Amino acid sequence: MTQARSAELSAALTAARNRVDAAVRAAGRAEGDVTLLVVTKFFPASDVVALLDLGVREVGESREPEASRKLVEVSRARPDIAFDADMIGRVQRKKARSVARWARRVHSVDSLDLIEALGGAARRSLDDGERTAPLGVLLQMSLDGDPDRGGLVEADLAAAADRVACSDALRLDGLMVIAPLGSPPEAAMADAAAIRERFAASHPDAVEFSAGMSGDLEEAIAAGSTCVRVGTAIMGARPLLSP
Repeated sequence: MTQARSAELSAALTAARNRVDAAVRAAGRAEGDVTLLVVTKFFPASDVVALLDLGVREVGESREPEASRKLVEVSRARPDIAFDADMIGRVQRKKARSVARWARRVHSVDSLDLIEALGGAARRSLDDGERTAPLGVLLQMSLDGDPDRGGLVEADLAAAADRVACSDALRLDGLMVIAPLGSPPEAAMADAAAIRERFAASHPDAVEFSAGMSGDLEEAIAAGSTCVRVGTAIMGARPLLSP
């Protein structure tokens, strides 16, 4: 880790935090309502270590086994700093076991088969002492029904929530959304917020709403997001060679 890279991350992190704070104020929401999840996929463990030194305690990863390898390195480098890592990318069922070892929650749950796989994997991780709490689940909603981008249409959310409830190794934390390509962010986030409101009527404890990234976090926060997933605005352009 060079001094220049550390300074770059520090400045970008401060700018992102200021954006979130300003959006929270503009929306008339309380300070601390929104979590800034720093997305560190494709970036080396040294960057995550630098972020921990800057006070970050929640990061997002999207690729396995990259995440497992990286998080081991980070924990070895900073054994005295506790932090959480969330899985924000699509999960293959065959990799559910690996993800269940390290993820606090999975943001991208979009099928009954994946719920079954994660439930079994989380149960084994609990039994083996690899985790001490159920694996959090965010159901990814689809606003446009595009299968290539993942997600559940609103009509399928209830069945997925019921399946999560069948596993004592899983915990339904809420919903996640990615705005459709080409859709105006404000309109997309308003649609997602309406779905969330209807979903909350029958699942009042599922309060998390993961919505908003580098380009649309203001619109997401205005629509009620509790977690914005910010990568590029903090980490910069994706490196040519991923870790």
